[in-house]
Amino acid sequence: MAYRKPTSTGHHGSDLPERTRRLLGALIREYVDHGTPVSSRQLVEKGEFGLSAATVRNILASLEEAGLVLQPHTSAGRIPTDLGYRYYVDFLLEHRRAAQSTPAVEARLRQAGSVNGVLSNVSHELSRVSHHLGFVLAPTNETAGFEHIEFVQLEGSRILVLVTAHGHQACHKVVDIGERLQRRELEQGANYINREFSGLTLGEVRALVIERLRQEQVLYDELLSRSLRLTSSTLEDMVPRESVFVDGAMLLFDDVSDDTSPVSLATMRALLSMMQEKQRLVRLLSEYLGSDELTVVIGTEHAETDLQAFSLVASAYFDGQQTGTVGVIGPRRMRYSRAIAAVDSVSQAVSRVLVKQTLPYTDDARRIPTDTA
Repeated sequence: MAYRKPTSTGHHGSDLPERTRRLLGALIREYVDHGTPVSSRQLVEKGEFGLSAATVRNILASLEEAGLVLQPHTSAGRIPTDLGYRYYVDFLLEHRRAAQSTPAVEARLRQAGSVNGVLSNVSHELSRVSHHLGFVLAPTNETAGFEHIEFVQLEGSRILVLVTAHGHQACHKVVDIGERLQRRELEQGANYINREFSGLTLGEVRALVIERLRQEQVLYDELLSRSLRLTSSTLEDMVPRESVFVDGAMLLFDDVSDDTSPVSLATMRALLSMMQEKQRLVRLLSEYLGSDELTVVIGTEHAETDLQAFSLVASAYFDGQQTGTVGVIGPRRMRYSRAIAAVDSVSQAVSRVLVKQTLPYTDDARRIPTDTA
């Protein structure tokens, strides 16, 4: 498993006796369900352990000494600490069953006609299943080296644009330009693009193409202008500006606070602002990426203070060429077993859908706008 651990534990959950581990798990589940401190009487009344109230109190005292639970008030019950959640999550990860990609989920994802549509559906699916904020980080081709572009005349005024990049990456798009061109014109336009932008990355090519479309002299060269617009339209799909998809933000307001550790309005505003500034969210979440395994980050394990009121569950998906990330963000008091199962299952579903289907990033057929902005 790949998951973040606290820098200092002082005690390892694996050292706990079995009945102590079971009692901790019961306390966490009870607290997650109700959001209020759990008393020894509540645990005894559950009838799962066959232990006396005195024994349960002693076990809770040992868990508190180990830093796995705390007592917010002298007369209150106990609540789990982030370290307690960590032990519980580690136990879930070690004993979880292999996830299965659900056919129903795959069928819903396949309803989209583009990669962006699939990924947007994924964030919605994650939010729906987990009841938390669902997110997807799409792989970006920004740094891939541009190799070749080709314009192919199709029926009528439709042009097939083919772009290839290093690493056998390719993108195709059909564009209706509103007029029929000669093959020689298309070849001249493609040769110009290949000559001008050879050796650059896709991100650099896209930026330079946009810059040249703004230059006045280009407007007077119809062939050059058309070639740049075709290139810009295709690279916009191959290097999408939207690399993160988010759904279910309002769900955080419903269950992120509890009686013992309410989340401030300022914290919620900071998270919502971060989601609006999507590139900041990408940079923040990227520090947890780089592994093909499931990742769980709990509360204060986040380096970014804006996220320390929340927990994150994420996993990698594979689109046939590159790796992206799907996950959920919710309260520390989340149902980790449900969130882990949802992320695990959906990551497999999106991998199967994207590997089996060849989809553009956006819908193929689109008329190139006449303006150059």
